[in-house]
Amino acid sequence: MIKTAIYARVSTKDGRQDTENQLRQLRSFAATQGWTVVHEYVDRASGKRGDREQFQKMFSAVSKREFDCLLFWSLDRLSREGTVETLNHLHRLTIYGVNYRSFTEQYLDSTGIFKEAVIGILAAVAKHERVRMSERTIAGLERAKALGRVGGRPKTEDAEPKLAGKIRRLRSQGQSIRAIAVEVNKSTNTVMRLLKDNDE
Repeated sequence: MIKTAIYARVSTKDGRQDTENQLRQLRSFAATQGWTVVHEYVDRASGKRGDREQFQKMFSAVSKREFDCLLFWSLDRLSREGTVETLNHLHRLTIYGVNYRSFTEQYLDSTGIFKEAVIGILAAVAKHERVRMSERTIAGLERAKALGRVGGRPKTEDAEPKLAGKIRRLRSQGQSIRAIAVEVNKSTNTVMRLLKDNDE
C-alpha cells in the first residue's frame, strides 16, 4: 500500500479562490492509482514564501516518512519561490525517500522514467539562475562602491554561530549530514566543518 499526501494551495484568503477543485481531482487520481491518502495539506497563501503553515507541516511529516508520495496539482501550486528554491524542495523530498507527482504535469513524476531528465533540466535552470543572481549581486556592489557606499551582507563568520546551532540541533535529531546540508542550503563540507569546529 502506497501512502500518499496531498498538497493544495490557492493564493488568496478571501474566498474568491477555492482548493476544493484541486482536492477533488487529486483524491480521485490517488484512488485510480490505488494510493491511500493519509494527509491533506491546504494553504491559502502566496507560493512565493516557504514559511506557509501547512507547507511546513507537510515537510515535517516528510522528515518522519509519514507517507511515501506527495501529490500536488502543479509545480507552481507547490512553490513559486523560484527555480532554485523549488528544486531544493524536490531535492528534500528525494533525500527523505518520498516520491512526488504533479497531477497536471505528467513528466514531473519521480516514480516515472523521466525523473532523471526532469531533475537534470531543473538543475541546469537553477544553476543558470544562481549565476544570474551572483552577477546581479556583483553589479550592485560595484555600483554601490562607485557611489561611495559600503554595503553587503554581514560577514559569514557573524552568521556562522547561528547556523552552527541549527546544524547541531538537526544532527541531534538524528538527521544525516546530507539531509542537514539540504535543509540549511549549505554543502556537506560546510556542515561537517561547523560540526567539527563545535567539537573542538
